[in-house]
Amino acid sequence: MQVQGRTLAPPPSQDPSQRTPPKGVTKKGLLAALGPGLITGASDDDPSGIATYSQVGAQFGFGMLWTMLFSYPLMAGIQEISALIGRVTGRGIAGNIRRHYPAWLLYGIVALMLGANVINIGADIGAMGAAASLLIPGPALAFAAFFVLASLALQIIAPYDRYTLVLKWLTLALFAYVATVFVVHVPWEPALRATVLPSFPWKTAGFLTGIVAVLGTTISPYLFFWQAEQEVEIEKANPKDRPLIRAPRQAPAQMQRIRVDTYVGMAFSNLVAFFIILTAAATLHAHGLTDVQTSTDAAAALQPLAGRFAFLLFALGIIGTGLLAIPVLAGSAAYAVGEALRWPVGLNRDMMQAKGFYGVLAAATLIGLALNVHVGHFHIDPIKALFWSAVINGVVAGPIMIIMMLMASSGRVMGRFTITGRQKFFGWLATAAMLAAAVGLFATWGK
Repeated sequence: MQVQGRTLAPPPSQDPSQRTPPKGVTKKGLLAALGPGLITGASDDDPSGIATYSQVGAQFGFGMLWTMLFSYPLMAGIQEISALIGRVTGRGIAGNIRRHYPAWLLYGIVALMLGANVINIGADIGAMGAAASLLIPGPALAFAAFFVLASLALQIIAPYDRYTLVLKWLTLALFAYVATVFVVHVPWEPALRATVLPSFPWKTAGFLTGIVAVLGTTISPYLFFWQAEQEVEIEKANPKDRPLIRAPRQAPAQMQRIRVDTYVGMAFSNLVAFFIILTAAATLHAHGLTDVQTSTDAAAALQPLAGRFAFLLFALGIIGTGLLAIPVLAGSAAYAVGEALRWPVGLNRDMMQAKGFYGVLAAATLIGLALNVHVGHFHIDPIKALFWSAVINGVVAGPIMIIMMLMASSGRVMGRFTITGRQKFFGWLATAAMLAAAVGLFATWGK
């Protein structure tokens, strides 16, 4: 049989000609197969991401739609590699870095990602509270606190299988942005032409920064850590499963599941991002409203241009995606810190079994909420917070991806399941794109 481009001998007790091929993912089983990849992809379209996509749509119109087509294979490729590292080794990204790389590198990466995640959580919480206050009169901070407490209670109290089912259903919130497109008027011919025939107005102010922002939003370090760890959680939740490096017979079915889950999940993510850019371009940009700072700015601006229904869909989507993204951001930070410090980690464990893990998860979320509180003259500007979060993510993504590619190509780490030519091509291409984005970020600093 072929596994990731390598040939494995069949079990000695069976005739190769009589063996049943590995089960594929049928249409009936597609929803069951979708899990970490779907949730990871959907969480990428968080309120901060919505703000970025709305900004580039408002500023450049249809001119940035091509980035969604371009970034899809890069995002899917690197996320598939993240999932494989977790499922093959039985450890997350941080756990593998701890085993195979210097401590200073591990702690530096974890510290940077933790800082970026907390800032991102704070911005998302603020956006959710602001969106709720647009829908129901009341203080945004009170709404934000309610969302935070509900999210934490669900993560700590709910059994893992039920919790992941809730996250799966929350991905439906993203359909609000698909529906919005059919409420507003979209000139489809120029939009589709801009999608497949990209333009590069390098001299246009902010164009390169816009590309950097889109790439940095689409391919973020916390997504790598989360999807790898969720594969570990799935393996631990099933008594029959083992890390593939110890149970190679499970590899064909598991690798097919990972591929389908990841490529469908990332396609969903980029399709929704495409529709957000499209909505902003067809409404805000078309009416000369090019200065959109936050996702709630975009929602509020939609109401007089596209009507109450489009506004409601957009605002409700911000709340739904925030409820999905905050656990992923906080969870990925908790996994990284826990594995780096050799703590028991996992949403499969109860709070008493993994006190440190749940402590980091709760602390990251509550600090994010605190960033939205005015204390005297102290207050974090959400726009600046998002900027610095993007800077940290953009800087740390490239080095993490280099390490991931080296690990995934190493027989010492992956055994016989080192990545194939296709995976190497898209993985290294994505890595090069993120390194170029980081360079571009500094090149456009202050412009």
